[in-house]
Amino acid sequence: MKTLILFSLFILFLVSVQFASAQTVDEIIDKYLAARGGKEKLLSIKTIYMEGSREMMGNEVAVKVTKEQGKLSRTEFEMGGTNGFMLITEKEAWNFFPMRSPTPSKMPDDAVAALQTELDIAGPLVDYVAKGHKAEFIAKETMDDIVCYKIKLTTKSGKVINYWIDISTNLITQSSTKGGGMFGGGKKTEGEAPADVITMYKDYKAVDGIMFAHNIETKNPSGQGRGSGGTTFDKIELNKPVDAKLYKPE
Repeated sequence: MKTLILFSLFILFLVSVQFASAQTVDEIIDKYLAARGGKEKLLSIKTIYMEGSREMMGNEVAVKVTKEQGKLSRTEFEMGGTNGFMLITEKEAWNFFPMRSPTPSKMPDDAVAALQTELDIAGPLVDYVAKGHKAEFIAKETMDDIVCYKIKLTTKSGKVINYWIDISTNLITQSSTKGGGMFGGGKKTEGEAPADVITMYKDYKAVDGIMFAHNIETKNPSGQGRGSGGTTFDKIELNKPVDAKLYKPE
């Protein structure tokens, strides 16, 4: 009987710890959503257009990003008189880097599944449970002298994204994930594990009452700089019509 009582108490302790952890991560995420402008405003975004420039291989590259909620993410860039793009839809993904190949390349199905979070304009932390994701609070960590909450998000497809949320502003300062990236950073060579691609978010400004980072920097520590660089956006527009031709890999 004593053993049964101790076992029952142990089970109750585990349940209470898990519940406390869930409360903690949800409280952190709720504060983050409030800092961005509120869950309702984030969910009201149906399309987004971002325009700016990026440092790439020592050059300045003009960048345009167009997204339609749940349907499209297209990043276009112009460098040295040539144009390229990375296109993601619900069913397929393509990339075109003129300096590497004369024609667009279709990406494999596993890559398409991992890239589906790019179609989520509000971000995977918003309604993460309803989307089939899992989130957990890992610890408090200091990143570049900023004390942050570290949140681990595992998406429905199994992709793991770590977020660091500034405890003073409640905004994301950094994220990391394995492999990939807007411009091909984090890719692995044969026999190697995918590199961690680190993304840093800076210079938050309000657009229609919603906070957006206007400077986004990516780092690929294992890739010797490949895919690394900073993008500065000087134009962000919400809920504008999207041209149907942007869905085509051309």
